[in-house]
Amino acid sequence: MHFSLLRPWLAPVAAGLLLASCQGQSSTSSETATTGQPAEAAPTDTASVPTPNDGITPALLARHIKVLASDEFEGRRPFTRGEEKATTYLASEFKKLGLKPGPGGSYFQPVPLVEIAGKPDSTATIAGNGKTLTLKYRTDYMFLTEREKPTVEIKNSPLVFAGYGVTAPEYKWDDYAGLDVKGKTVVVLINDPGNAGNDTTMFKGREMTYYGRWMYKYEEAARHGATGLVIIHDTKPASYPWTVVQSSNGGAKLHPTTPDHGASKVALEGWMTLAAAKKLFETAGLKYDDLYAAANQRGFKGKDLGLSLTTTLHNKITYKTSKNVVAVLPGTTRPQEYIIYSAHWDHLGIGPAVAGDSIYNGALDNASGCAGLLAIANGFVQAREKPQRSIVFLAVTGEEQGLLGSDYYAQHPLYPLKNTVADINMDELLAFGPMRDLTITGYGQSQLDDYARTAAKEQNRYVIAYQHPETGSFYRSDHFSFAKVGVPALYASGAFESRLHGKAFAEKQREDFEAKNYHQPSDQFNPTWDLRGAAQDARLLFRIGQQLASETTFPQWKAGSEFRAVRLKSRP
Repeated sequence: MHFSLLRPWLAPVAAGLLLASCQGQSSTSSETATTGQPAEAAPTDTASVPTPNDGITPALLARHIKVLASDEFEGRRPFTRGEEKATTYLASEFKKLGLKPGPGGSYFQPVPLVEIAGKPDSTATIAGNGKTLTLKYRTDYMFLTEREKPTVEIKNSPLVFAGYGVTAPEYKWDDYAGLDVKGKTVVVLINDPGNAGNDTTMFKGREMTYYGRWMYKYEEAARHGATGLVIIHDTKPASYPWTVVQSSNGGAKLHPTTPDHGASKVALEGWMTLAAAKKLFETAGLKYDDLYAAANQRGFKGKDLGLSLTTTLHNKITYKTSKNVVAVLPGTTRPQEYIIYSAHWDHLGIGPAVAGDSIYNGALDNASGCAGLLAIANGFVQAREKPQRSIVFLAVTGEEQGLLGSDYYAQHPLYPLKNTVADINMDELLAFGPMRDLTITGYGQSQLDDYARTAAKEQNRYVIAYQHPETGSFYRSDHFSFAKVGVPALYASGAFESRLHGKAFAEKQREDFEAKNYHQPSDQFNPTWDLRGAAQDARLLFRIGQQLASETTFPQWKAGSEFRAVRLKSRP
């Protein structure tokens, strides 16, 4: 799972989603998301649930995670030997289970991408107001570009502060009102106005909207003709530390190929630390706290800072083709209707060494999800009753680079989207034992919630909405690629209450992973992990697929969902 690497969507799609998403979800979803209360009463017992003999076991998950996250696979970065090993392994395992290849007789879907290996200058110069400020790469800023050019030079680009960089007419909010940013570099705050729920009266309160995502901010700056956009990183509203910005934005980056070779993008995309931003504003004779307070008030007006930015990015451009892995178990009676299970196989590859280790193995993120795909496939193969609808297993590329593989599939589907019943996504199956909750990211969006609730009750679990909606997690994994083209998508797992150790234990485990291991070389296989909870989640998602496969109806988006209108166009 990536914290901020969603690539910008096409502007018309983004605009449609934004307008609809800010109109709210159903009342149940909104209440649950903002109050943090369970969507239903929690069971009172702490006993473990029975484990059916369905072929989905902790040992099977461990076996696959150990292989996929081994040093031999070199962190599974696209375009590397790690990709070849990972995709070959997955295709081979699907074939061993007797699953059929995708259309055309191949287990692979080619995904054309461009790799831009950017090397920013070691320093960036801020000048003006009779002063000069020198910022250092990695320490103070991370810069990159999507323009397919050997050199991208930013020379004396005027700096403008534009609050959150948001234009949201439905919220009567426009940070660009009266502000000319053509040819300039825009500096903005992270997240939404109200900043991660500090003011719950703004936008969706604690719940981040699409306006809070960095990909939207870059898009909006480009629509206003800006040369660049730099986001001020603040750990709390961002929900991830600066080390994650460093590890995820340095070195070579993958992007979708575009007819204009990235010319419609801003020339400079970047981040700077909060400390660097404060120095920048001091150089302009301003105070960060004053600007922050002003940016969170209605009627905020952006302003030129009287400073300019100079820096250069040197790029190596490579056009290559990555691969999604696809396998299918044909349905017995309705094979032309499809249920997709998705997980991303890629991670960050080899990068800067941390404590002497430079391989970013990506064990939980997301070898665990791929292990879940293989385990669920095993469950369907072993099941006495075969599915009436076809079950598609899709391991996608480039999630860490911005949902590239799933987005490519959604735009170039191997199976008709109108006949795709649902996408069930897995990203980071947890490793600290059985859970009592089933947390749904995007709870209240679709009728898949009801299927999840039924499956959860079989395991004596309760359903809740994701408890930190301010992080924008709904936009951060591959289910979103399917949702935005109208396919109902489910992203659910145990997360917040350990069956054996309670809520505080689960919270600490998650916080420790995010602070110490997320997108770090330390996310590697640990033989002491308790994968019973991961197997429990995989089994629950397996049961949902079985139920969907036995029906003739299609689950719907709920009233108020921003994705309902898209689906109704294909399935009125």
